[in-house]
Parts: sequence; C-alpha cells; structure tokens
Amino acid sequence: MALLLTGCGREEIKVYRVAKENQQTSSSPPVSKDPQLPLGHPEIASSPSLPPGHPEISGNSSPQFTWSLPANWEELPAGGMRAASFSAKGKNGKVADVSVIPLGGRAGGMLGNINRWRGQVGQPSTTEEELAKSAQPIEIAGQQAQFVEITGRSPDRESRTNILGAILSRDGTTWFFKMTGSDSVVTEQKPAFLEFLKSFKFQSPIPQDAQLSSQSEPDNKQQVDSTSSGQTPKWQVPKGWKEAPPSQFLVAKFLITGENKSQASVNVSQTGGSLTDNINRWRNQLGLEPVSSEQIEKQVQTLAVPGGKAMLIDMRGTDPRTGQKARTLGAAVPRTEGTWYYKLMGDEQLVEREKETFVEFVKTVTYP
Repeated sequence: MALLLTGCGREEIKVYRVAKENQQTSSSPPVSKDPQLPLGHPEIASSPSLPPGHPEISGNSSPQFTWSLPANWEELPAGGMRAASFSAKGKNGKVADVSVIPLGGRAGGMLGNINRWRGQVGQPSTTEEELAKSAQPIEIAGQQAQFVEITGRSPDRESRTNILGAILSRDGTTWFFKMTGSDSVVTEQKPAFLEFLKSFKFQSPIPQDAQLSSQSEPDNKQQVDSTSSGQTPKWQVPKGWKEAPPSQFLVAKFLITGENKSQASVNVSQTGGSLTDNINRWRNQLGLEPVSSEQIEKQVQTLAVPGGKAMLIDMRGTDPRTGQKARTLGAAVPRTEGTWYYKLMGDEQLVEREKETFVEFVKTVTYP
C-alpha cells in the first residue's frame, strides 16, 4: 500500500489493488459478514478482520481513491476486509469505529446487509418496502449510494448504539462505509461522517475482471471453489438436517428445526487464515470479545477424523438479532488443499441436542 501526502489540507491518497481471483469464489464478508442474513451467514462489515490468507488489497496497480480526513479522526492501519479504517473521537473521550470495506459482487444485497447491521444493535429485520422509505440517497464519488441510520443497543454495551452506513455499488464491487459507536459519539460525528463520504473519490476505474474475494462473514473469508474442481468432500446428511441452497460463501448449508420452532444451521466452508482468526470471527457473531491464540489452545479439543485430526471448539453467547442465548460448535479440519470449517450455530438447547450428531458428521466426512 502506497501513501502519498498532498500539499492541501489533510487529504490522503491510498493506492489499492483489487486482487484477481485465484481459482476462488468471491466470499464476504459479506462476511457476513450476513453475518446473519440467515443465522450464521458470513460477517461482512462487523468482522474485526479477514484471515491472513485473504488476498491483499495492496500493490502497484489501481484503483486509487482519496478522502479528506475530518478533525478528531485518527486513521488506523487498514487490513483484513478493510481498505481504510478510522477512529472518530467524540467530546466525551469515547470513540466510534469507521470502516471502508469493498466486497465482490452484490455481497449479500442491500437488504441483507442492512438487516445484518440492524441485528448488531438488537433491531428486528426490515423489509424492502420499509427500507425504501427509510434509506436516503447520497452521492459518493459521483454515483448514487444509499445511506441509513440505525439506533439500538449492542448485546455487549449498556449505552445505546448507533450505526451510520452507506452502500455503494460500483463496477462489480460493493463498497460499505460504516460508523459504529455510542449514541452520543455517532450523533456528534454524523456531520463529519457525511462530509467524509462526500470527499471520497476514486482516481481510476476498477477493472471489470478484478474482484475482491471477501468472507462474509461466511461462512468464510477465502473460499476455494471446490465444487467446480471436483474436490468437494463426501458426507451423509444426518436425519433431521434439511439441506439448503448454499450462498456463494459456503460449500454446503443445512437447517435444523427444534422444539418451539427453534432454529440452528450447519455451514461448511473452506477458508484461509489461522484458527484464531476464524474462531474470533465466530465469537464476534455471538457478541463475544476476541481471545488470544494461547486462550484458544486451552479451549480447543482434538477429534480424530479420516486422514488426521480436527480441532473442536464450543462457544456460548447471544444472538444479536433476538437477544436470545445462542451457541456455536465449530470444527476445523486442516488439509493440504486448505482448512475445512464446519459450524453448528443457533439456539443453545438445539445445539446441545445436535452436538453428538454434528461431531459424528465431521468424523465421517471423506475427502478426495
């Protein structure tokens, strides 16, 4: 990533290269993160970072873009899904997080991503009709984007939380601009955020054949197109699991329904990055704080599987969409072609009921 300082104001030019796909499908964040378009969908904008295996947004060729840095904003290192990252400081010393994230293709669609953001602050999903009334048109880099403001309360915060977000589709890439923080800071920084959006400009076009492989978040961040290459593992779908059409982020997806219409899902994906990165992404989906590699090593159990060992981890937290207790049981199976991830996530009691079935499912998967 190249950094050039211009001679006027605080405008900065950062040069990024959108990496071409290397036999991978665009993922994406999406991830997900929708992260919760259905439950367990990959994170897109809320993910702290993509695994290190994700294609870098750096290099010598364009696109380039510029922005004007508002007062009391601090630029932070870009990385993971983020093409740019900032901390906006309020008068009370509290800060809001600002991110700029480009994802390939539609990246889950506008409605799906808005509903993911709503879930992050405890708000119910909205509809296309309601969104059409609440979203406001805004211009970014000479093109029309959509702006939304969402107020609620994050599961891990006592104070009210606001999200300001703008979504721009440009040359096969969807750009997400997002500010998240306490109500007082975001309200104070809203004018600065809007000015930041107005100042954002692209310096050169994005090649039509270039895409940013994302994760939402996924259920992954760097997915190999195993289906098209004939490398999909073979498994027997357990009784009671309903196979669902996988999104572009998944190799396979299964839905499980329990008592009182409780829900859980099983996602199968192949990703890059370390175990720590992916587990912390799952923790984020449960409203949990990230943990270190050392802490994860104490929590992970080993599981014998064909051709090696899997790493199994059990996590409990809260579904940010409903505020209800949720649980994730995840398994990582390292292979030469990449690590396969299996994730059972949903209602806490239903996950407990399906735990043994899930473990047996992972143990009996055969790989090409």
